[in-house]
Order: sequence, then structure tokens, then C-alpha cells
Amino acid sequence: MRDVWIAFGLTLFAGMATAIGSIIAFAAKRTNYRFLSVTTGFSAGVMLYVSFVEIFPKGVDALVEPFGEAGAHWVNALSFFGGMLLIGLIDFLVPAAENPHEIHSEAEMLPLHDSSAPAPDFDRLSGVQKKQEGVHDHGAHHKLLRMGMFTALAIGIHNFPEGLATFLAALQDPALGVAIAIAIALHNIPEGVSVSVPIYYATGSRKKAFIYSSLSGLAEPIGAVIAYGAILFFLGGETGVIPQEVMGILFGGVAGIMVYISLDELLPTSRAYGKGHDSLFGLAGGMVVMALSLLLMQ
Repeated sequence: MRDVWIAFGLTLFAGMATAIGSIIAFAAKRTNYRFLSVTTGFSAGVMLYVSFVEIFPKGVDALVEPFGEAGAHWVNALSFFGGMLLIGLIDFLVPAAENPHEIHSEAEMLPLHDSSAPAPDFDRLSGVQKKQEGVHDHGAHHKLLRMGMFTALAIGIHNFPEGLATFLAALQDPALGVAIAIAIALHNIPEGVSVSVPIYYATGSRKKAFIYSSLSGLAEPIGAVIAYGAILFFLGGETGVIPQEVMGILFGGVAGIMVYISLDELLPTSRAYGKGHDSLFGLAGGMVVMALSLLLMQ
């Protein structure tokens, strides 16, 4: 039971990083884009390395006994691509209102912590086409609020499989769970900013922006608990322990989810906001740190 609580705590930490993003949106005087590029690349490096070097092989090891040597590799590969397909379907069915990893411009961010700063172009922020000069658009704030709420909902749904990935990894190996939780947390920070900015401009309330940003992150531990409970209920049997073959399939799926997140979200963001080889430095740094962590834990 202690391992379950540790896994839940790490998943909660990773999910609540969206709240950190909200705080940064209101506290940071300037956005350090190069630092964002390196840290986002670092997160991708951690996820890619741990997926291929640690989690994917664990899936094979767990599947050898029930399926045999050759069958284990086939089932693990299918599980891996099944994880990618799952998160891909979520992306297709529940697209975000905007890229949740896209950091807003200085003009958009400045009024959040400086009330004397001029407000940004609400029409452009909310996607509303400009009307004739002098005509006030009463729907702009409503559209901003809807955009922020939809972004929060989309991020929350996307966080369900991420929460399960963090939870299962931490349940199997708490030290490995720590590394994954940190990587997921780094990737959740820009999402917190993306929820906070439109909701703040729509409501004028820092409190509401922070609350909705935090709620989108809470989907991660909630999703992990629901999924883990469902797996135990339907597949745990009388012992209440997840069968080895199920854990193996889940590990393959988790590796696929993390690789998809790294390639589809993190690396493009890192490249967009970096200069020169910032993205590569972050990626390599994440892999080196993860490699050293795994070597030292042996």
C-alpha cells in the first residue's frame, strides 16, 4: 500500500505542475524562451531514453513467461504502438483550442503582472475578426473564456494517460517514477500558462485562472487512480494484484504514450523557442541525466 501512495504522490506532483505554470504566468517579468527550449528538450530526452531503455524492456521481461520469448516481443511491440494510437486518438477527438505548449508573447503576458501595461489585442487572442473601428465586441471576452475553458478540458483529458504512465512507472520502481514525474511536470508547466492567460483576460481574476489551471492538472492523478482501480477491479482477480501479462502490456503502452508526447509536443515546442542547438542540448542533457540516474540506481 505504501508503494501505491508513493506512486499517487508523484503523479499528483507531476499534474500540479500546471499550477506552477499559472504562478509563473503572473510572477515572471519576462519569458526566458531559451531556458524554456532547453527544459522542454530535457523533458523529451528523459521520456525518450527511459521509454526505450527502461520501460520498453520491462514490458518484454514481464511478457516472456506468459507468451514465450518470441510472443513477448510481438505483444510488447503491439502494446507500444497501441499506446501511441491511444494518445493519437485523444489528440484527434479532443483537439486543444490552441497548442497548449505555445508560450504567449511578451505583449500578452505583461498585463498579468503589471496592471499599468496596455491590454493585448483581444480580437487576435480570441480569434475574433476585427469589426469596424469604434464598434465594441461584447463577445470577445466570452470567446476568450470559452477558449480557456476548452483548453483546460482538452489538457485534462490528455493528462489521463500521462497520469497512468507516471503512476504505473512509480508503482513498479519509485526511483524511475521520480524521473518520469519530473519530466511530465516540466512538460505540464507551459500547459498551465496556456489555461491561465485567456481565462484571466476573460474574467480579470487571477484566482479563477489559477483554479482552472490547477484543475486541468488534477486530471492526471485522478485519471491514474480511476484507471488503476478499473484495472484492479476487472483484471486483478481475487488476489487484488495486477497479472504479470497485464503489467507487461501496460508498460509497452506507457512507453508508446511517452514517445508520442515527446515527438508530437515537446520537441516541436523546444525547437520553436530555441536558438541554434538549444533543443539538442536539452534533449542530450535529459538523456545523460536519465542514464546516470539508472546506472546509479543499479
